[in-house]
Amino acid sequence: MLLARDGQLVYKTKGVSMEPMLRQNRDLVILQVPDSRLHKYDVALYRRGASYVLHRVIRVRKDYYLFRGDNTYALERVPDEAVIGLLTGFQRNGRQYSVTSRAYRAYARLWTFIYPLRILVIRAHSRLYAIARRIGLRR
Repeated sequence: MLLARDGQLVYKTKGVSMEPMLRQNRDLVILQVPDSRLHKYDVALYRRGASYVLHRVIRVRKDYYLFRGDNTYALERVPDEAVIGLLTGFQRNGRQYSVTSRAYRAYARLWTFIYPLRILVIRAHSRLYAIARRIGLRR
């Protein structure tokens, strides 16, 4: 893999699991090979079977991590050895963003912190939609 060979990889994102931070087929991510264990709020690339996934670390455990995408709701247990890259920055509309910036760190903490609220809103919306369909207001 290029990341292991070169120590750094820049590529255009695929998928919507990291929205709103990373937009599919529009933003470029900059990854490097991690030189130590990951920390809570890091975004890392890991291998899941034959696929590669870029998600945020939610919890750090002794020999594994719990990851979740910013736009997903399930946690995924990932062993240390599956982690192959660490997000160091991204580019949107020609502008560079570093994961060490104060604004980025605030975003990562806030987005993770409000997860329970986001889940409640999604569930309430689904229930209201189901009720609206049952009483004939929606198809």
